[in-house]
Formats: sequence, C-alpha cells, structure tokens
Amino acid sequence: GSTAMNNVENRLDLHAELEEILGSKYVYFQPPESVKMHYPAIVYELQRINTRHADDKIYRMNDGYSVTYITDDPDNQIRNEILRRFQHIRFDRAFRSDNLYHYTYTLYY
Repeated sequence: GSTAMNNVENRLDLHAELEEILGSKYVYFQPPESVKMHYPAIVYELQRINTRHADDKIYRMNDGYSVTYITDDPDNQIRNEILRRFQHIRFDRAFRSDNLYHYTYTLYY
C-alpha cells in the first residue's frame, strides 16, 4: 500500500492500543468541540511527521501525536501504563482543568 494508507493503518492500530490501555472505547482522535466526551478518556491528535531520507527519497515516516489522558482520579495507574507501553514516548506535563486531571505526552508511532 501507499505511505498514506500505512499511516492510516498505523493510526488505527494506535487507536486500538489506546482503547486497550484505557479499558474502554473513550478514545478520541482530533475530536471537534461539539463531541460530548466521557471520562476517563484519551484524546490524541497528529502533531508532526518525522521523515528520514536516503538517496534523496523518504524511506521512513513516523507520525508524532500529542496524547492527553484525562481523568477525575489523581491516583490512577493508566498515566504510567501509557509510558510503559510505548517505546518512543515522552511525558510532557500534568495539569488540572475543570476538576479533571490531564496528563500530556508526545508519542511517535
């Protein structure tokens, strides 16, 4: 398949893996503001695309996602499970908003 198709397949694999970590279907990819979210939830969006070149051609592309885990439980373990599950991930920050705890990561998948 084409690189674009591989990126879609990779994103769908990532989506399934995030649902597995969360233990529910409350995983949202670039949701519009009109979407009513249920918590705990994971929201992720495409942030950047890393490319590697060889012989003046792109031979590898990795999508970089901003991933946010949102929960009302400050002592949850899912925030750590997200870090353990992926090889190319970085914890960015934690903050509280609307009585919900947000944990943000940068993930290359």
